[in-house]
Amino acid sequence: MRRPFFKFITSTALAVVMTTGLLLAPHAVKAQVTAFKQAVAEAASRDEDIAAFYRQNGYVPIWTGAGDADRARRAQLMQAIKTSAGHGLPTSRYEPAKLMEMLANVRTPRDRGLAEVEMSRVFLKYARDIQTGMLIPKRIDASIVREVPYRDRTSYLTGISTAKPAAFFRSLPPRSMEYNALIKEKIAMERLLKEGGWGAKVPAQSLKPGATGNAVIALRNRLIAMDYLERTNTRSYDENITSAVQQFQIAHGLNDDGEAGAATMRQINTSVEQRLQSVMVALERERWFNTDRGKRHILVNIPDFSAKIIDDGKITFKTRSVVGANKGDRPTPEFSDVMEHMVINPSWYVPRSIVTKEYLPALKRNRNAVSYIEITDSRGRRVNRANVNFSNYTERTFPYAMRQPPSRSNALGLVKFMFPNKYNIYLHDTPAKSLFARDVRAFSHGCVRLADPFDFAYELLAKQEADPKAYFQSVLRTGRETRVDLEVPVPVHLIYRTAVTNARGHTEYRADVYGRDAKIWNALSRAGVVLGGVQG
Repeated sequence: MRRPFFKFITSTALAVVMTTGLLLAPHAVKAQVTAFKQAVAEAASRDEDIAAFYRQNGYVPIWTGAGDADRARRAQLMQAIKTSAGHGLPTSRYEPAKLMEMLANVRTPRDRGLAEVEMSRVFLKYARDIQTGMLIPKRIDASIVREVPYRDRTSYLTGISTAKPAAFFRSLPPRSMEYNALIKEKIAMERLLKEGGWGAKVPAQSLKPGATGNAVIALRNRLIAMDYLERTNTRSYDENITSAVQQFQIAHGLNDDGEAGAATMRQINTSVEQRLQSVMVALERERWFNTDRGKRHILVNIPDFSAKIIDDGKITFKTRSVVGANKGDRPTPEFSDVMEHMVINPSWYVPRSIVTKEYLPALKRNRNAVSYIEITDSRGRRVNRANVNFSNYTERTFPYAMRQPPSRSNALGLVKFMFPNKYNIYLHDTPAKSLFARDVRAFSHGCVRLADPFDFAYELLAKQEADPKAYFQSVLRTGRETRVDLEVPVPVHLIYRTAVTNARGHTEYRADVYGRDAKIWNALSRAGVVLGGVQG
């Protein structure tokens, strides 16, 4: 029986072969080296990045050599893929058993060349998966238009061949505090899931203080299991339960009125399994977002209905927001851009989709409909409605644009914040202030409305104005549409996180308002991810 190739050639001899091509029997060495190179070239031909790397390094192995460096790289790769479940990745995707069997069955230089390329292939898949995610966002949902910061694949091979293997593998996952917090939450949720979760769900659509009965007992028990309520035998919805519900509401981005209404009850009855799914999805999303976000940046979390200004990792301003409605083309997309300026006393240039789908049908019925909106021609000149027969036009042929001049009733309110993008999304004020009192605030056509736009503007202008409030108000009083540039543009990130970390490092949860996380989880599941830390 032939011995494995790794054992057949001594470490010294193998090192000489791969570095100088010389041994006591030159013709034998040459044959072995040639067979190895040919096998590498053949196997790598299906992946141009791998092929380019080996051509550049002269077909020297980085995994299958007999030296300590190759041995360390092999060990670290096997360790990484065997423990990939800890990051919410499917270990089955990297087929560690198959890879180990392939290595164990190496007998010839050709076998070793094939194994060399297979290890590089698995390594590249793992490295990209753990650094920038294994799913392609746009394939999951067309509104996830985030540009994932993919690295050059050959840089991974160059990096692992020159760096200390353990340090290199540690450098791959996101380094953010959010990612680390999600890993801890994943472990906690897996443990809780194995222990049976939070017990029975509350058999009620809603409950109010003063209520009694079995549903209240179930609510009490669930709040105790979730650590929002100290152990008690109360059978009524008393002050302690009211306070616990309020704390739960605060932690889940709900109005903290202490009443377990429909939105609150849905969150209370959400299972540990669903929460763990949110965490797994959030880990993948964090990998998609593995990039420098800016020393100062604006973070809009769509399911949280919030907009924040973050300086040096700390929240310096936060306000409620209204995001796109969950229908048609209205959901707010996910992407990053850079805020360049604000417009005080803005005009609203009505999007074409609203002009043709909403306003044109109304104008066909009554030419004086939406009278507060100006109709303009291609040169921006105002058109007299009395001279237009709106019935002659279709959505495709309607030749006019529409504009609402600056005013307090303007759809954009009194200020908008611009980060020019092809999706025509921006942040702005709104005259519809009552919507900010809702638990679920998805009502816009896609743009993000702010509850405190003036204070948001003051915070942005504080970097360039001695008295930002006085400056802003002086411009506002003119009533004229005025562009104010930000001297230092600010990155803006529109994200979608149903599992988020608060300032204390604790994970909070939000409803999946657009159902995007459910789509991502389904895709992760199809790729082999399972719950409970058990990867198939």
